[in-house]
Amino acid sequence: MNILITGGASGLGASIVKKLAAENSHTIYFTYSMSEEAAKEIEAGYPNTKAIKCDFTNQGSVESLLAQIPDINPDVLINNANGGIHKEHFYKTDHTVFSESFEQNIIPAIRITQEAIKVFRKKKFGKIINIISSYVVNKPPTGLSEYVANKAYLLSLSKSWANELIRFNITSNCISPSFMLTGLTSDTDQRIIDQMTEDHPLKKLLTTEEVADTVLFFTAASQHINGVNLLMNAGNDVV
Repeated sequence: MNILITGGASGLGASIVKKLAAENSHTIYFTYSMSEEAAKEIEAGYPNTKAIKCDFTNQGSVESLLAQIPDINPDVLINNANGGIHKEHFYKTDHTVFSESFEQNIIPAIRITQEAIKVFRKKKFGKIINIISSYVVNKPPTGLSEYVANKAYLLSLSKSWANELIRFNITSNCISPSFMLTGLTSDTDQRIIDQMTEDHPLKKLLTTEEVADTVLFFTAASQHINGVNLLMNAGNDVV
């Protein structure tokens, strides 16, 4: 199975790549932007992986990735890349933050998915897996309106993809993890992390490896599983 994952050299993406690459029948293509050294380490440790440099803020870089998708011939696309989290109260956030973030995060995901769908339709098979966030459910945290809005937009797109594409044997599902310790959250105050751990029903935070296990499940799941958004937050939100 050929699998393309965006943002696969660090954090959650790296855990997903390593989990999927442990299956020798998989060939994993993963993009990276700045984590070149980490990408090379993954390639060295897993011979069935291939790193592709792609900077979502650079139009030419995105175009280069799009041109490679027919040759990659993916069976699975995992939309994971995120350029960062802007942390600021909504009323203080300049409107350009939203437009620039949308252009740099959502538009590339849309274009990559469209190219992958062209391949999927020829095969009459494909799986789209989108990494969202449990923040799209119930009350979003204060100061993360830009990040949550992007994730909500991708969730909505996934529902449309699931409905439009199932007749071509193409599924679209989402995984929405709760807070994890990754590079995106490395600036979180330790006192806040300690409090979240204490308040957590399991007394431990979600790990990237646990999410990677769930991604692996979706790659092998029946095509009858479609249009799902799987929450991973220990039941803090039951929907």
